[in-house]
Amino acid sequence: MPINQLGAFGHNFLGNAPAWYKQIIVLFLIINPIAVWTIGPQATGWLLIGEFIFTLAMALKCYPLLPGGLLAIEALLLGMTSPESLYHEVEANLPVILLLMFMVAGIYFMKSLLLVTFTNILLHVRSKYLLALLFSMTAALLSAFLDALTVTAVIISVAVGFYSVYHKVASGKGHQHKDHNHVSDSEVVDLHREDLEGFRAFLRSLLMHSAVGTALGGVCTLVGEPQNLLIAKVAGWNFGEFFMLMAPVSMPVLAAGLFTCVALEKLQLFGYGVKLPRPVLRVLNEFAEAERAKRTPAQKAALIIQAIAAVVLVLGLAFHVAEVGLIGLLVIILITSFNGVTDEHQIGKAFEEALPFTALLVVFFAIVAVIHEQHLFTPIINWVLALPPEQQPGMFFIANGVLSMISDNVFVATVYISEVKQALDAGEITRAHFDQLAVAINTGTNLPSVATPNGQAAFLFLLTSAIAPLVRLSYGRMVIMALPYTLVLGSVGLLSVILFT
Repeated sequence: MPINQLGAFGHNFLGNAPAWYKQIIVLFLIINPIAVWTIGPQATGWLLIGEFIFTLAMALKCYPLLPGGLLAIEALLLGMTSPESLYHEVEANLPVILLLMFMVAGIYFMKSLLLVTFTNILLHVRSKYLLALLFSMTAALLSAFLDALTVTAVIISVAVGFYSVYHKVASGKGHQHKDHNHVSDSEVVDLHREDLEGFRAFLRSLLMHSAVGTALGGVCTLVGEPQNLLIAKVAGWNFGEFFMLMAPVSMPVLAAGLFTCVALEKLQLFGYGVKLPRPVLRVLNEFAEAERAKRTPAQKAALIIQAIAAVVLVLGLAFHVAEVGLIGLLVIILITSFNGVTDEHQIGKAFEEALPFTALLVVFFAIVAVIHEQHLFTPIINWVLALPPEQQPGMFFIANGVLSMISDNVFVATVYISEVKQALDAGEITRAHFDQLAVAINTGTNLPSVATPNGQAAFLFLLTSAIAPLVRLSYGRMVIMALPYTLVLGSVGLLSVILFT
């Protein structure tokens, strides 16, 4: 506990973040003004980018909105960019902000339908490799039209629910028992410990297959990932154009990713291949039957409304009847109206997942405004554009992929697509060549970024969720389990960019 007022300020600053992390952020804030006055704003801009990437890479220590926001505010105060430039960036990317605000919230009200879908897959498919394939394909399909974070959240909900049910039984209680701590193994009966460990390994593999599936589907469509819509808005592509332009890369990668899923299960490599223990399956089936029997007509009607809303959503996106975020708002209104969700606070819960990331995105735009004002990436872009045209897409894919592994792919995509658009507006590249580079940027930020939880929001969400400590899914284990996917998706994506774009 702090012993004086000064210590209290230090204790409150960035909350529970480690002391060394707080000291580094304070050091950044002290160094930047000195750097502006000594080495100039352009060199300080590069320093700022390094500092901001550090906050993204250390997202598990402290949510990047806080330290990143402090750095962005300081950049504004130091004159490295202006509030007008920041507002211009926000205004230009309003569709992305609407996507995050309303689409994620809209899918929140479809969670019951998604839970039923994944529960049925889990309990009715006996073959492990086929089960893994179905989880990956379902996650990919849903992420292509919905939101990867929400799809991941649903799969996590299924995993936590089933884990807690079996943990009760393994602790000598019935699955209907209410008062139980499934975080602690202190009450687990020795007879069930081996099955519990097998269940953990089984869930780990399904969670990782599903998380990669969100990346495989997310790269395909305009709404799959936030950076997709951002790139599409800059490029002026609609839903169909985006899909067709990405298909020469996204389709071979999808096939390769699904093949990798099956191969890992068959070969039992990198922690995959563990089957669901029979005693666990028996307990879960009993629980699912009990839950199905308790489902009321009102709950069944709610599922039907959610299914109808899902069809409306897909058709609205496919035919581009409105901006994506507005279609998400349509889904919110339809489901809440016909399912009787009328309480303001109940509706407000739907926005809790999306708004922190939306605020972080605005901080991204502040850093992008600094990059534009100080012309930081202009020499790099000019160097790449000086290469033979056939080499440029591959170089952009590699550059975006490497940066997305350690940073956030939305930030990386925002920076590169903005610079390439400036080159197009200046007449330095043709429209056809711009489209090729935009495809390389989008696929480069979406595919190699599965290497670490830093690059993919769905991976980071999984790592920081309630299920991760329950199934012993650590940062290191995620990196190891993602390694074969990283190698396959990265190499197939790069070859496809080089050969087909």
